[in-house]
Amino acid sequence: MSVNVLLVGAGEINFGSVEGPWNHTLRLERKLQANLKVVGLIDPDVERAKSALSAKQAGPSSVAYSECTLYATVSAAAASLPEASCPRLVIVGAPPFTRGSDVPGHDLELQLASAFPGCPLFVEKPVSSGPEDGCWRVTAALQRSRTLVAVGYMLRYSKAVQLMKQIIHDNHINVMGTNARYVMAYEYARKPSWWDKTLSGGPIVEQATHFCDLSRYFGGDISLPSISAHTVEHDEVPGQLSAQQFREADIPPAHRLPRLTSATWKYTNGAVGALTHVIALHGTTYDTEFEVYADGYRLKLVDPYNNPVLSVRRPGLATEEIFTFAEDDPFYTELSSFVDAVEDPTKTQGILSSYADAVKTYEFTCHIRRASEASAKEERERRAAE
Repeated sequence: MSVNVLLVGAGEINFGSVEGPWNHTLRLERKLQANLKVVGLIDPDVERAKSALSAKQAGPSSVAYSECTLYATVSAAAASLPEASCPRLVIVGAPPFTRGSDVPGHDLELQLASAFPGCPLFVEKPVSSGPEDGCWRVTAALQRSRTLVAVGYMLRYSKAVQLMKQIIHDNHINVMGTNARYVMAYEYARKPSWWDKTLSGGPIVEQATHFCDLSRYFGGDISLPSISAHTVEHDEVPGQLSAQQFREADIPPAHRLPRLTSATWKYTNGAVGALTHVIALHGTTYDTEFEVYADGYRLKLVDPYNNPVLSVRRPGLATEEIFTFAEDDPFYTELSSFVDAVEDPTKTQGILSSYADAVKTYEFTCHIRRASEASAKEERERRAAE
């Protein structure tokens, strides 16, 4: 039986990129195979949408896209899609500034919930780039309409992450602290909107959000007033980048991204967390690590995005246990779990990141951004007074 899918966004999240492994349509093709029927693609950039659709219609899964229609808006799709093509689920891969708010033009989830009542939504992270209070109002509206929503924090679905959770559960461990390190390869990050923090939300909100979410997944709720953060800014000597392939000069200085952000915080349970995000590497390979500490334990996850390796120190062992996870694809697992929940309501527990929980992660990242901007302002004022 065909599963009607509506895609929102013709960009890299839905259709792939050389920058990383994300590509939602590829995972949908693998999951649903001959049952996949993409009924529409919504994107105001008509030429980009045409290009993305043409590539799919010329590819190995062309049949799934043979009846796909392009739309510029949700309202156009709602007005034109025949009843037989009503979507069974929607994949929302539009930029964060279009989502997470009840302000017209930034209310994509609410538009979709209104246009296609009861249709489940898979929403990419972060949930927004706007004010957090708007996100909570969207949360309440989606709950009132009983809309099933999953958010794309795919690292929760990693076999390595799930093994870490199992070790903690099985050994009754109280987490003492977490430490996340994310070093980006920026050379092929060419979209000016990504480098403008007023559009993307900045590197913590838009990118390090995955590690902020992992921090919450292991450490629990954050004591938001405890957050402290410092940055290396674009106009400081250590912040000069030599491999950019776009004109950063076209972005107002106040909107440009910090090159390094270092943050620390307390969890409400007393544990401590730390995060370092850096825009520094050339090429396409990122350098990422996430650690969890507890009495007698250190769990260290290296390269969770591509080739995860988990090393574990346990009580009574002087050496590390090493676990590898060949061919694990958390991007596939998160979409597979979402599709399973759509098709069988008894499987909703397979969704590991709800909309409300994702808003907590977004709120956390916004607090880090504000703390880092406040410290950068204080540093500029201190230097100006010298």
